Amino acid sequence: MSLPRDDLLRSCRSLKIMTALIDIAEDVLRTWQPQWSPFLTALTLEDVSHLETLAELQISRHGGYPGAERKRLLIQHAESTEPEPTCPLAGLNVEGNFLFDPTSPDEMRQALEQIGVLGESLGDLWIRGDRGAQAICTPEAAAQLQGKRGNVREVVIVCETMDLDALQWPIQRAARRFTSVEASCRLDAIASAGFGISRSKVVKQIKEGRLRLNWELVRQASRDLKVGDRLQLQERGSIEVMNIELTKRERWRVDILRQ
Repeated sequence: MSLPRDDLLRSCRSLKIMTALIDIAEDVLRTWQPQWSPFLTALTLEDVSHLETLAELQISRHGGYPGAERKRLLIQHAESTEPEPTCPLAGLNVEGNFLFDPTSPDEMRQALEQIGVLGESLGDLWIRGDRGAQAICTPEAAAQLQGKRGNVREVVIVCETMDLDALQWPIQRAARRFTSVEASCRLDAIASAGFGISRSKVVKQIKEGRLRLNWELVRQASRDLKVGDRLQLQERGSIEVMNIELTKRERWRVDILRQ
């Protein structure tokens, strides 16, 4: 069975990945056998919403823990009566001494990929202070990384597989909605109010590649935000612009949801 490929790909930002997912979905419809996707980024998961609207398919998302950003899809035939299989996931501990040379999730991902695993086999990854990182990955990636050594700049890292239950999960923030009055709708102003940091620190986060707008890297702190825009700051959660109103004093009342 063929799916409306052109309609599904229209306005998608991850064309290559979405094309592969459509191929998987069509194979599922032909064989009635469920299949798992690789880990998908939050940006790609937004595109997946088009696929989830199809009546022929049943799609569920699995990231390993509540609030996971990267997830695998289970794609099944909508009329399948088989019980949902357990998502194949594994835990990974990456040990290293980063006391004098702090690292970031992106640097750690690059180091793991240099050891030899594909980026799509890695789920969420979080830094554990100066001790390294932990991550969720596919069982195949866990087996490949077990006992392997790599480097993040000059720091040696050692990989060890772990049960998911043994991982020290990242702190989950409770959602909070609040209002801030700003002189403008500039990104740095709203990010400062939303994350509770100074504008100069917002600029620093942009330069270090830690702040993203709608899952894409930010280049300019001066650009204006609009309703629906979302900012993601590494290890600080995310904020979404829920509403913007002009006040009588010609300032901007911004309704922010922080997660």
